[in-house]
Amino acid sequence: MSLTGLVSALLADDGTTEWTRRVPARLESFLATVPLPARDGLRAGARAVDAYALARTGRALSALTAPERESVLGELAARPALLPLLDVLKVPVLLAAGTERMLEDGPAPRGPMRPDPPLDLTPAEHWPARSTADAVVIGSGAGGAMAARTLARAGLDVVVLEEGRHHSTESFGRRTPLDRFSELYRDGGATIAVGDPPLLLPTGRAVGGTTVVNSGTCYRTPRHVLDRWSNYFGFAPSDGLDRHLDEAERTLRVATQPVDVLGDNGRIALKGARRLGWQAAPLRRNAPGCQGSCQCVVGCPTGAKQSVQLSVLPDACAAGARIVTGARVERILVDTDRPGGPRAAGVRVRREGGGLEILAPLVVVAAGALQSPPLLRRSGLGRHPRLGRNLSVHPATSVAGRFAEPVTAWKGVLQSVGVEEHHAHGVLIEATATPPGMGSFVLPGLGAELRHELENADHLATLGAMIADRPSGRVLGRDRTLVRYDLDRRDAGRLVLAVRRMAELLFAAGAVEVLTGIPTTPRVRSLTDLDAVLAGTSARQLHLSAYHPTGTVAAGADPQRFPADPRGRLRGVHGVLIADASVLPSCPQVNPQLSIMAAALALAEEEASARG
Repeated sequence: MSLTGLVSALLADDGTTEWTRRVPARLESFLATVPLPARDGLRAGARAVDAYALARTGRALSALTAPERESVLGELAARPALLPLLDVLKVPVLLAAGTERMLEDGPAPRGPMRPDPPLDLTPAEHWPARSTADAVVIGSGAGGAMAARTLARAGLDVVVLEEGRHHSTESFGRRTPLDRFSELYRDGGATIAVGDPPLLLPTGRAVGGTTVVNSGTCYRTPRHVLDRWSNYFGFAPSDGLDRHLDEAERTLRVATQPVDVLGDNGRIALKGARRLGWQAAPLRRNAPGCQGSCQCVVGCPTGAKQSVQLSVLPDACAAGARIVTGARVERILVDTDRPGGPRAAGVRVRREGGGLEILAPLVVVAAGALQSPPLLRRSGLGRHPRLGRNLSVHPATSVAGRFAEPVTAWKGVLQSVGVEEHHAHGVLIEATATPPGMGSFVLPGLGAELRHELENADHLATLGAMIADRPSGRVLGRDRTLVRYDLDRRDAGRLVLAVRRMAELLFAAGAVEVLTGIPTTPRVRSLTDLDAVLAGTSARQLHLSAYHPTGTVAAGADPQRFPADPRGRLRGVHGVLIADASVLPSCPQVNPQLSIMAAALALAEEEASARG
């Protein structure tokens, strides 16, 4: 069915502006990239709203006048139970509307673009049907890239397999953020962790993995986390991870973000924290020369952000590694007749027009915490009872503050300031803005109210908070991944606390009102009002998302608890090394790129040394 009626109703399109007329086509184009269940769900919701309009007026939404559509939406909004469902319908519409609004205002100015360093890339359809290597690395993200570089520098013949495509910096600069979004994320960004409540859990799929679409924030693993991994779980390289964290920082050129490029969104966070006496500072990032284009989550259009396809994989290729793109690994090949037990023998890869095999005595699994467990199950290596369990996802929520003066949050660094005042209690606040319409925060209202919010979004400053969660999820499935996650009661309380703390900071910075993200009470004008709202609010009523999945093939000393041993080797088979976020034994409590890279470097070094 056509989505024109739903879009016209939600955006109060009265036919007077060109950009609103373009939104339905933009939405249809985006929906073509998302999984069928998500697409069907949106269309079912649109049909339900249309059926209500038909029952009330005798005509479909698209046949109603603007005031009539507004009346229909008003009747639906008067039913509190329907508000969360209406918010779900708004999310893709706002993605499309934000893109058209951005184009209406003209393209963002671009500074000089850095040329990408060379990579040895071969599409899977051009790779031989049968080949050999010393090591195959499955996945080209933070862990896979670091493992590949380490092994190649040690003299091994390394092939890196990546399911996604390679995207250049130049290609990012010539396409809209939404067009890039649908290609750079698995399932068009619509990966869902089902449970209580459901969580959106986006992960990247491209050469460079999720590092291509992360914020560029680079926290070192906290000392208390490293100590716990070592002392409680028995996961630590022989000389600890400090040296490897140093190397990861050097490789990514990590430095504190200069204040002059933060943008007003970050400066507001610093102002509020300063007035409250809270600990806050510009974040350390892997983006030297950042120009504040605020597009990190859809690929940096200037090449400033040192995603691993710009920083680690070029070094791996210079040392002899080769990258095969469009290569989905069907299974790890295992030789069961070798003395001493089963041993990895290579991989079988699916590609257009058939398959291919690469034979290798070492297989490095770095497909990510959501994809590695199903791969191991497909390979007959999923027998450990804890495989796929122990999933942490950094549950997150966000709020916005309205200011009298324009903020234009999308001009500046996407994730600019860290507020660590409450980090000891498991709440890390970060000033985070995104291209228009692409944030996890959903603007309140329907029809004319939503249109007004969209057209005045330049007066909003946005903050996000993520929770250091207890491992409350698991990854199921074999051929397709199914993520199950039920929010822990303690973490639910932390999310509600996070909303309170973020609102406190925004009011301290001068916000005239705070948008709470709570459908039944979307706006408050004081902390007193907010406290009254939060007293009757559960985390399940917030706009929630999740990031940074870890822990599903965890490494540790106890063979009953950990599928991998302390050196990252999968138990029950020789020659399979785990080197991605799944190997971390617990939530790292910060943005995890450095943690993943350091762990992969340490484990790959030990593996190369043992084979050398």
